[in-house]
Parts: sequence; structure tokens; C-alpha cells
Amino acid sequence: MKPPRRIAVAWSGGRDSTALLHATLVAALPLGVEVIALHVHHGLSAHADAWADFCERQTARWSRRWPIRLCVARLEGRPERGESVEGWARKERYRALRRLAMEEGADTVLLAHHRLDQAETVLIQALRGGGVAGLAGMPRQAERDGIRWLRPWLEHDPNAIAAYVRAHRLKHIEDDSNADPRFARNRLRLQVWPAIVQAFPQAATTLADTAAWAQQACACLDEFAAEDLSRMTDRHELLIAPWAAASEARRANALRHWLRARTGVPAPSSLVVRLMAELGRSGQGTWEGEGGRLRAYRGRLRWIARAPGAPMPPLREAIFAVRRAGRHVLPGWGGALLVERVREGGVPLAWLAALELRERSGGEQFQAGFGRPPRSLKKQFQAQAVPAWERDGPLVYSGGHLVFVPGLGLDARVIGLPGQPLVQLSWERKSAG
Repeated sequence: MKPPRRIAVAWSGGRDSTALLHATLVAALPLGVEVIALHVHHGLSAHADAWADFCERQTARWSRRWPIRLCVARLEGRPERGESVEGWARKERYRALRRLAMEEGADTVLLAHHRLDQAETVLIQALRGGGVAGLAGMPRQAERDGIRWLRPWLEHDPNAIAAYVRAHRLKHIEDDSNADPRFARNRLRLQVWPAIVQAFPQAATTLADTAAWAQQACACLDEFAAEDLSRMTDRHELLIAPWAAASEARRANALRHWLRARTGVPAPSSLVVRLMAELGRSGQGTWEGEGGRLRAYRGRLRWIARAPGAPMPPLREAIFAVRRAGRHVLPGWGGALLVERVREGGVPLAWLAALELRERSGGEQFQAGFGRPPRSLKKQFQAQAVPAWERDGPLVYSGGHLVFVPGLGLDARVIGLPGQPLVQLSWERKSAG
């Protein structure tokens, strides 16, 4: 196989990446391969300028012996309020590394992660509920967005890397933020990991093996998802009927893969749990997600991306319980459900212990009074002269039966008999002011 013309190494200036860069230079020289060192200046540390200067000086020394060039990217932004600094830095770092590599014509980037990094990643992902994908940790190689990311030292003991640095007397920087316990990985490394190793000396190796097995499991799940989604999707929409007919495990797996393909990011567990509980029950509804909205209509689930810069609306409540009279605020629907005790003409309070809140999807039938035939909501709204702006708010269901419609009131079929606890419902829209 012909070696690449040039190869890139992600270089922070720290011990591990310095060792990897040096080893790459040694191996690349007889092959005539140019090495591009990629340094990302995060701007988060007071020492960031000094680290970039160190990399420039070291590159100048090494360039007398090896074919090496340094490329530096300076990040301009800052994490959003509430955003993890670690998560922001990682996302922006990989984005900058990809851009630099593409600009330099290098399609391969080497990363200096080792066995302990992998073990820490598995533990952190497990504690965060990352599932099988999280337990898979970091892959030894992956191709994303036109770049091949390689971790050649992923199975190596960090002590061996330290020995390499000592043997070659390699200068490197020490990142003071590695001792900051505010960061999750640092807390794990400094406070938890020593106790784990004392109790389980082979923990790093065992967790690395766990990651390898989880990666195989992920590959199997990918294959199952591809097979299932081939009959569960049409034009990027999820067909609810064939999806609901599958086993629970296959439904969840297919749903996660479909959501990731549509949104570009792993689906939050909370969203998957909600969809598993709610989607197959009615086949319709709306769910807010990061970057857009999911809408089920006429047997199909569709992802509707939100326009860039548009604010994220609050999540609409889909399941709700009413156990007492009063004003029950529903922020996602932009109003409140008012529950008032009545002697007659109300719905039994017991009916409201497990409610479903839905959008109109078409075909709903509402009975406006005793002895009157059920008619479509559209006709009922027209008959009652309910204006369009008063038709929003949730349709309230209990046990699959339509109970209440904003602007129309209670369905006659749920009216209870006098003598039992009855309540009347009404909808209060949030004031525009």
C-alpha cells in the first residue's frame, strides 16, 4: 500500500501527543511523508499563548531534522450559558482539527489517546447512561466528514509512553487544568481511579476489553437497525405501523438509529423513552427535540428541523395527571387547564388521573351534547363559531377517549352521573403580554 503524501498529528504540546508526534516523525522520514502538526489554541487557559509558543519553538528545532510543519487554529467562541466547557472544547477542537487537516491536504489525523483514556471514557459514559454506544468508548479508527481519525496507541499503557518520553528526553508542557476537579474526567482520574486500581489492578485492561466487546455489539445493532429500517421507513419518514409491530428491543434500536440519522446527534434517552411510551399508543403527536420537532401524523413520524438561530420552544406535555381542582399550568402548550368542581354536567375526577395531551391531527369526532351525533372537530368549531386562535391548546384524552377540546368543552360521552366527584374543564390561553 502506498503511504500517504502527508499525515497530520493532533498536538497539544502535552506528554502523550508530543511522544506520538516524535514517533510519527521518526517513522515518516524514511517513507518521505510530510508530517503536519495541528495545534488548537482554545483560549480557555491563561497559558494558551505560551503553549502555542512552545509548539512553534519545538517545531523549529525538529524541522532541521524532519519534514514537519505546524498549523495553529485559534478558537474564537466561548461555551454557551449552561454548556459544558469540556463538551464545547471537545466539539470545537475536532472541528478545528478537521478544517486544518483538509486545508493541508491530509486525510488522516493521528490522536494520542491510550488505554487509560479509553478506560476513563468507558466509566464516564457508563455513569452518564451512555448505553452500549457509550460503553464502546473511542474507536481505534473512524472515518467522519472526509477525515480518517486514528488512535494508534489506544491499546498502549501510558507508562510505556512515559518511558518513551524519558528515553528520548522529550520536552513537553503540563496543562494545569488537568488538576482542576471541576471537570468530570479530572475528578475521575484524581479522586476515583486510584481507588479502583487499588481494588482492581487490571481495571484499565478490563475496561478496554469491555469497550472492544461493546464495539462489536454496536456493529450488530447497526446491522439490525439497517435491516429493520429498510421496511420501517419511506422517504426519511418512520412508518409507525411496521415499527410498532417489532419487538420492544428492535423498536428502541431502530428508533435511536433513525433519530440519529435525522438529527445528526445521538438521541437523548428521555426522548427515546417518551416516544416508546407514546408513539405507538395513538400514532400521532408532537415532540420537541434539540434542533427541531418530531411530528407523528397519519401513521408517519417526521423530523422537522428548526431554522438556524430560531429559539427552542418549550417541550409540550404529552402525559398529565389531574387529581384535584385548580389551575394546572402547561407551559409547553402556552396556557393552563382550569379544573372546577361541579355538581352535574362534569367529567368524573377519576377519569383525569392519567391524561394524554395531543395536537389535532384530523379525523377526531366530538359529541357536543346528549342525543346529538358525533361530528368532526372542524364542523363543531364552525357550528359554535369558535375562531381559529381559540382552537389551539391540547386535546385531552383519557383511556383513548376524547374528553375535552379547547373552545368546545367536554365531550358529552364522558359526562358523569350526579352524586360522584365531577369537574368541569376549561382552557386559559397565556396572555400575549
